[in-house]
Amino acid sequence: MKKYIIATLGIAAFMACINTTNNTEQLADNQEQETVHEGAILLKKNCYVCHHPTMETGRIAPPMQYVKEHYIKEGTTEEEFTEAFISFIKHPTIEKAKMPGAIANFGLMPQQAFPEETLKKIADYIYNNEIEGPGDFRGHKKKHGKGNQMHKGGEQKSEMTKAERGLEYALSTKAVLGKNLMGKIQSEGTIGALEFCNIQAIPLTDSMAKVHHALISRVTDKPRNQDNLANENELSTLSLFKQRANDGVEQEPVLREENGKTFFYFPIMTNSMCMQCHGKPEIDIERSTLAAIKAKYPEDKATGYSVDEVRGMWKVVFD
Repeated sequence: MKKYIIATLGIAAFMACINTTNNTEQLADNQEQETVHEGAILLKKNCYVCHHPTMETGRIAPPMQYVKEHYIKEGTTEEEFTEAFISFIKHPTIEKAKMPGAIANFGLMPQQAFPEETLKKIADYIYNNEIEGPGDFRGHKKKHGKGNQMHKGGEQKSEMTKAERGLEYALSTKAVLGKNLMGKIQSEGTIGALEFCNIQAIPLTDSMAKVHHALISRVTDKPRNQDNLANENELSTLSLFKQRANDGVEQEPVLREENGKTFFYFPIMTNSMCMQCHGKPEIDIERSTLAAIKAKYPEDKATGYSVDEVRGMWKVVFD
């Protein structure tokens, strides 16, 4: 359990449309979105940091395809699956668990706070579509019959939308940061995690940018590292994400096209685990941790947050 909860801390601790004459901004191209199940986007956005289908090292949870295989057996109805799936996510217990091996390897999943409608869309997608697993092609092939095995014959790799590309680049970077941060917390505690963030977070982000042939960064209005301060246009996008969060609206990526480049933005939300470094001083953040933050980041502004607030956003630029 400790491994899984700590991983969530590491992962979690990491858009008012921009109207200009030369820039056009959109949530996603309408034609592209017509072919993508909304549940597929939500699955990637909310689940793949931990339940990534093809991660080879540093895994902190089973691939989602394995989850599907344990939850959906011959004769399992969509209603039965949806009820069990949502029930476990909202209130995970050993008694409800259908994957004892995963519990033994990764610990019990921490309780999650997702909107009911989001979970229903994810469940609908998982039940009615083949999903990618280790060694499988990515795609959104409709399931045929009652079996849950992948039918690779004739399945083709579908073209990713720009929104999907940006999300994949951001979330894979998030996973790398989370895995490394988890190791530091396990071996050296919160202070060690701060040391890691101070020295390694930006170089690791840059290394993932090279992998994806893109520019990847995190920006915010309240930076810990001043290099992450958002510019005027980015602050406008950040305000949109904050308004959506206040209104309880499902967050969607914001895309902007400029000079042949795509600019992708997606919010970074806080949860209860983030409070140890980004919460209220001397209430959520211990004095020793606060002293270390002040020593390493004299101009730090990244504290005072509550759970479920927008702490910043991912910025990904690609061709």
